[in-house]
Amino acid sequence: MTRAAARPQGGHELLLLEGTREFFPALIAAMDAAQTLVHFETYIFDFTGSGAELAEALLRAARRGVQTCVAVDGLGTGTVPAEWQQRFTEAGLHWRVYSPVNALALLLPTRWRRLHRKLCVVDGHVAFCGGINVLDDFHDPSWGRLEAPRLDFAVRVTGPLVADAQQTMALLWRRLQAVHDLRRREPLQAVQDLLRDGGQRGAGAPPGPSGARAALLLRDNLRHRKRIERAYLKAIGAAHREVVIANAYFIPGRKLRNALVRAAQRGVRVQLLLQGRYEYFMQYHASRPVYGLLMDAGVEIHEYAPSFLHAKVAVIDGHWATVGSSNLDPLSLLLAREANVVVEDKAFAQQLRERLLRAMREEGRRMEPTHHGRRPWLQRCKENLAMFVMRLALFVTRKRY
Repeated sequence: MTRAAARPQGGHELLLLEGTREFFPALIAAMDAAQTLVHFETYIFDFTGSGAELAEALLRAARRGVQTCVAVDGLGTGTVPAEWQQRFTEAGLHWRVYSPVNALALLLPTRWRRLHRKLCVVDGHVAFCGGINVLDDFHDPSWGRLEAPRLDFAVRVTGPLVADAQQTMALLWRRLQAVHDLRRREPLQAVQDLLRDGGQRGAGAPPGPSGARAALLLRDNLRHRKRIERAYLKAIGAAHREVVIANAYFIPGRKLRNALVRAAQRGVRVQLLLQGRYEYFMQYHASRPVYGLLMDAGVEIHEYAPSFLHAKVAVIDGHWATVGSSNLDPLSLLLAREANVVVEDKAFAQQLRERLLRAMREEGRRMEPTHHGRRPWLQRCKENLAMFVMRLALFVTRKRY
C-alpha cells in the first residue's frame, strides 16, 4: 500500500496557488529547471492565451533532453491542433491520450470514466496538484472571453507525497504506453510494459518531524474507489466550529448531505461557495434541489458571481484543508480518476480559508431560503429534468450515489 492511501505525514512544504496567473509561472519555472523528467497530467489542454506559454515550456524541456511525458483526457482535450502535434513530435515530447472518444464510444458506460486529475511531477522532487486545467483564466472553450478570471486553486508540494504522485502517474503512463504500442503492432513490448512494476519511487524529501502534514488521495475504479469522499465525510463528521467548502459542481449524495446537515445541527457553521453562473445544464440545475434541505438545517450557501467557479477545495476547523480535482458530484466521486492533496497545517488552511471567505463576502451572493423557495416553476422543471438525466446516467452505469 502506498502512502497515497495513508494518513497525512510530516515533512512537506506547501505553496497555495490561485488561478493560472500563479499556477502557470510556478509550473513553468519548475519545468525550465528540470534535468531528467517532467511528467504531466490534465483533463483539458487548451492552447489559447497562457495555455500556449505552458506548452512552450514543455517543448523547451523536451528539446534539451528532459524526458517529457504528457497525458490528457480524450474528452476534455479533444484533437490537438496539427501545428502543435508536429512541434511536439519534432521536440521528442511524448503525448498520450486517455480514453479517446468517438460517437460510438460515448454510448458505452465504461468509456464515461475520465482522467480528470491535474498532476505534475518534476525530477521526482516537486509535485503540483489541484483543479486547474491548462486553460487560460480569461478563456472558456464554450463561452469565449471571460470578463473576470475563473476561480480555482492548485498546490505546489515538496516532501514525501511527491513519490506517491510519481508512482501513480508512472503506473497510468505504462498503461497508456502499452495501448499505444499495441496500436502500433508492438505487442511484446506492450505486455512487458504493462506487467512491469508500477513505478520507481521519486527523489522526494524523506519524512521528517518538521513541515506540514499532507497526503495524496486518489480516486480510481480499482483500489481507491471512495478515498476522497471518505476523507470529506470524516473531516466534516469531526468538525467542531466551521466547515468551508468551495466546489464547482456540487451534487452531494445522501451521505455527504447528511454529514453537512448534522454538522450544522450541532452548531458548526457550514458555508458553501458554489457555482453562480450557468456553465453546463446538468451540473448547474441538478444541484439546486438539495439547496432547500441544506439551508433549512442552517447551511449558508453563497454563489460565486464574477466568473466561473472551478475550485474543489475545503477548510475545516482552520487546520484541515484539501485542494484537488474532485468535485462533489457523481462523475468525480464514482467514475473519474481524481487526485486531491489533504493538508493538516494551520498556516496553509488559514490562507485558503481567508481567500474563500473573501470570495463569499466580496464576490458572492448569499442565497436566501425564502427566495429559493419561490423560484419559478420553469426553473423547477429544469432542475427535475437535470436530476432525472443524472439518475438515468447513474442507473446505466450501475452506480449508487
